[in-house]
Amino acid sequence: MPVRRFTPEGLPQPTPYHHVAVGTGTTHVHVSGQTSSLADGTSVAAGDLSGQVAQALRNTARGLAGAGATFDDVLRLTFYVTEWAPEKTDAFMAGAESVADEIGLPRPFPPSSLIGVERLFAPGVLVEVEATALVD
Repeated sequence: MPVRRFTPEGLPQPTPYHHVAVGTGTTHVHVSGQTSSLADGTSVAAGDLSGQVAQALRNTARGLAGAGATFDDVLRLTFYVTEWAPEKTDAFMAGAESVADEIGLPRPFPPSSLIGVERLFAPGVLVEVEATALVD
């Protein structure tokens, strides 16, 4: 397996993600920002952060699969969430947990960042997910 994830001693615990990933593969996979849009362009879970997180992660899994990768190969996830506030943590995590088994998202998650933004590219888009993976 080209990716090893861990949390070195002395970094904050517990967190829902590892702090470090080391990759030894040769093929880089970059999945662009995925939202809750379906293949036909329609969005699901309007106004529902949990639902949008779940669908965006499903779309990320599809992008990885298209490149011959899975979440086991992911070095890093970056989440962009509109109007982020700590009170949204439970809804965000509920969305991720609701699809983790379905899409093979490991727990703890790969190293991750959540970045609060004012808005994303279209009205109603609450979350966007990017993934960076490494495969042999």
